[in-house]
Amino acid sequence: MDVIALQGDGASQRTLKEAKVQDADIVVAVTRIDEINLIASQLSHELGARKIIARLRNTEYSRKDTIIHPEKFGIDKIIHPELAATGEIVRLVMQTAATSVVDFEGGKLQLMGLRLSNGCPIVGKTLAEVRQENPDFSFNAVCVLRGIATIVPHGDSVFELGDIWYFLVKKERVANLLKVLGKHMKETQNVIILGGGKIGRAVARSLQDKIDVRLIETDREKAEKLAQELEKTLILNGDGTDIEFLRSENIEDVDSFIAVTQNEQTNLLSALLAKHLGVRQSLVHVSTTEYIPIMKVIGLDSVVSKNMSTVKEILEYIKSDEKIIVTDFEDVDVEAIEFSPEAGSKVTRNVLSEIRFPSDCVVGAVNHHGHISLAQGDTQLSEEDIVLVFVMPTVIPKIEKLFS
Repeated sequence: MDVIALQGDGASQRTLKEAKVQDADIVVAVTRIDEINLIASQLSHELGARKIIARLRNTEYSRKDTIIHPEKFGIDKIIHPELAATGEIVRLVMQTAATSVVDFEGGKLQLMGLRLSNGCPIVGKTLAEVRQENPDFSFNAVCVLRGIATIVPHGDSVFELGDIWYFLVKKERVANLLKVLGKHMKETQNVIILGGGKIGRAVARSLQDKIDVRLIETDREKAEKLAQELEKTLILNGDGTDIEFLRSENIEDVDSFIAVTQNEQTNLLSALLAKHLGVRQSLVHVSTTEYIPIMKVIGLDSVVSKNMSTVKEILEYIKSDEKIIVTDFEDVDVEAIEFSPEAGSKVTRNVLSEIRFPSDCVVGAVNHHGHISLAQGDTQLSEEDIVLVFVMPTVIPKIEKLFS
């Protein structure tokens, strides 16, 4: 990695001075130990760091009745990994047709990963043909996951069975996008959660007032405690990898099966079984992010990692008017970056269709003084815009030149 690495104790004043935190615009404390992150944050604050982000597993620090508030440690932004993952899971559960859902521009835009399955009416057509057939509907296709390869699509790119295409669309037009792909906006009515850990409890708590929630926990004593804690969730004491147990719960009628135990193998096996038995959406939590692309290839619908969810929250917080990575996706080799064109830069001289962009990038959307629009061939950029670009890392320097 293109970084300066120092070996030392993050809670040591000497180490932090050596790292020059006193000159830092942002310090990010993300060790696995809350206490080290808190001490590192306080020391960095006292030494003069401008902003501090801390990863804390213990959610008590964010409660209103907590005795010690994070602000006392100089922390500007707290990120709870499990809560970050919970938010991502809830978004996916409420949109079961998608393999991934990422919000941009405060939720006004959504990037949706959608698998092209049997019966999809656009399979075999090119992107240009689909655009011509839907002239009243604006969307941008920003990348394709084909097997484990990432492809940046263009007008002559063909929709192939089994692909996962990533579409950028305005939130109110999601139904139109699903219709084009032959998918339906079926309202989620029930879910089964496997695992009563932090993420499982948080997901159940978020959903139990809206839909029917069942939670499976193997430990009987823990299941009994959960039954008292989650009054509107049905707690089941059982094994999520037991086929007969899953059948007894009529898994084929379940909208989403969410596997969030602390054992990745259990999550993978149970989700594959649930998918085989007919569940509409199988969703898995993993810590080993290298496995994520493979999991989608073997048929799982959505994969979430609390580590990647934490990274997304950090990047969202530190983005500014300068060029910065807004989202670094775990399953595709494309990054979403915001650029602000400089006055007189090449991108401001012509409409987008007349600018020679590298083939491995797609201009997704434009924010002009708060007005959000999807980028089209006739879009004219100005130095007053913030432009969302989806790009392969290898061509970022070329994109920078166009905007500067």
